[in-house]
Amino acid sequence: MDKKKNQWKAWLYLLPAIVLLLVFTVWPIFNTIRMSLLKDYDDLAAIGGATFEFGFANFAKVISYRGFLTCLGNTVLLTVITVPISTMLALLIAVALNSIKWLSKIFQTIFFLPYVTNSIAIGMVFMAMFSMIGGGPTTEPVSIGIINTIIEACGGTRINWVNAGSDYWSNMFVLIIYIVWNALPFKILVLLGGLQGVNKQYYDAAKVDGASRLRTFWRVTVPLLSPMIAYVVITGFIGGFKEYSSIVGIFGESMGPVGNPGSLNTMVGFIYDAITNNPGRASAAALILFAIIFAVTMVNLYVSKKRVHY
Repeated sequence: MDKKKNQWKAWLYLLPAIVLLLVFTVWPIFNTIRMSLLKDYDDLAAIGGATFEFGFANFAKVISYRGFLTCLGNTVLLTVITVPISTMLALLIAVALNSIKWLSKIFQTIFFLPYVTNSIAIGMVFMAMFSMIGGGPTTEPVSIGIINTIIEACGGTRINWVNAGSDYWSNMFVLIIYIVWNALPFKILVLLGGLQGVNKQYYDAAKVDGASRLRTFWRVTVPLLSPMIAYVVITGFIGGFKEYSSIVGIFGESMGPVGNPGSLNTMVGFIYDAITNNPGRASAAALILFAIIFAVTMVNLYVSKKRVHY
């Protein structure tokens, strides 16, 4: 009886969080679904009392729009490439950091710095590193970034990575490096925390059995870290499908190099572009993106149940 009498206190403590969730999470989701089902929905017209046709016209327009396929293709490509690479690199770095005793805290801080640095600022740095500044079509650039400087110092030929006239795959290469580098800190932190919680007796037993370092890594470290690996993979796919700030940081709001705007646009960029002109279509695109992320997450969870060792 005492517990039932005191339940109102628990609900009172939860009330601020519940109100915030209703206002900033539940209502926006409901409103997004509502707008996506109203053809050519307009906020100002709705305030004036206008009515809109109910149906799936917004979804049909989004899917039939040629730019949608470009945005979806860019998003899937970036996600499929960067998530496995960043996860494997994070695992190797975490293992290396866990084995270093001297100055390990300093190295952990260095690797964690990108996580607390503004992504737009990092993108501008990458732009400067890969760019060729000044000059014209028939003249030498005034200055070149550090990457091309290193390439020329090694006897290679400079590459137009991100400037006007650069090709799609050069742009993608820069984006992939940026996204992988920016994703490493969080994954390293999670995997390193998991490594530090592993019982050392497993490694001692592997040494007694004469297992090599590589075999110990695949047979001991990876299985014991599989829950953390599954977590960073799932969150990595979710973050990859929401990629946007990296392209803005390097290429600006044009979402592509000069002369080829929109060539690197993603699903989130597509939604941002549509949200001011056609909120109904933007809502439909947001729900399509949600469905894709949900499906990929369910697949990852299904696979992790068979591969993860708890």
